Amino acid sequence: MIILQNLKKYYDHIKAVDDFSLEIKPGEIMGFLGPNGAGKTTTMKMLTGFIAPTEGQILVDNLDLLEDSLAIRKRIGYLPENNPLYEDMKVYEYLLFVGRIRGLTLVEIKDRMREVVKTCGIEKVLRQQISELSKGYRQRVGLAQALLHQPEILILDEPTSGLDPNQIVEIRELIKKIGKEKTVILCTHILSEVQAICDRVVIINAGKKVAEGRPEELTQQVSGQAVYYLKAKGDESRVKTSLAQIGGVTEVIFLGSENDSVLSYKLILAINEDIREKMFQTAVQDHWSILESHKEEMTLEDIFRKLTKQ
Repeated sequence: MIILQNLKKYYDHIKAVDDFSLEIKPGEIMGFLGPNGAGKTTTMKMLTGFIAPTEGQILVDNLDLLEDSLAIRKRIGYLPENNPLYEDMKVYEYLLFVGRIRGLTLVEIKDRMREVVKTCGIEKVLRQQISELSKGYRQRVGLAQALLHQPEILILDEPTSGLDPNQIVEIRELIKKIGKEKTVILCTHILSEVQAICDRVVIINAGKKVAEGRPEELTQQVSGQAVYYLKAKGDESRVKTSLAQIGGVTEVIFLGSENDSVLSYKLILAINEDIREKMFQTAVQDHWSILESHKEEMTLEDIFRKLTKQ
């Protein structure tokens, strides 16, 4: 379990992170979403121990980061946005180097290398110079170094930035595969990334947490109303009157008719609730027919824009 409690980070008088709290469960892929400059990277740097919070507490499996920094770092694998590769090294040399820095024995390094090389799909480039690798393979090598010491937690900061569409799909699939065994925190500003990979999402803006939950839960948190579209058959005024009497409906808008028989309506509700059963009961009672109905759902993009607009 990762617990961030009331984290604050000031740079002079600028609040980069402002009273941020979050709990991340073991085995969860958590999407950390926000616009550029929202405080995502600063928060991750605090979690990994690269920088200290101005205020607040970070706990990993009940260990306090300030008191047990080394023990927590051993549990975390980190791939920063700017992948720190040494271009003059070959891939296997770089992984050996990282293993030594991590304090692994040569036997441990070789055992772990076999696993991460296979997991990350870098067998073909193991003896290539890093400077010769494509961006996609560089990211794979970055993931391999982050996994080398068998961390329980993997933090990825913009892992698909700068990749082409095929490389993005490959890295996403790799992250999902890794997420079956580890806790993964994925920092990104790419909405499709979160929808494709994450179990749960937290949105940060101007250093503050503005939403948290599963993607489908965010709609209920953010949307203050619900909108339904309906096609019906019957008398226009009767249909509109009976729709207006459904509990929760604040406005019924007649959108027009097709062939003088199919009527189209837009229903606006004060709260976000499912009224399909009420609509069908009303139609039966008032002797008109529902041909089609659907609820307009907010997309993750709609939610993101609503929460992060300045």
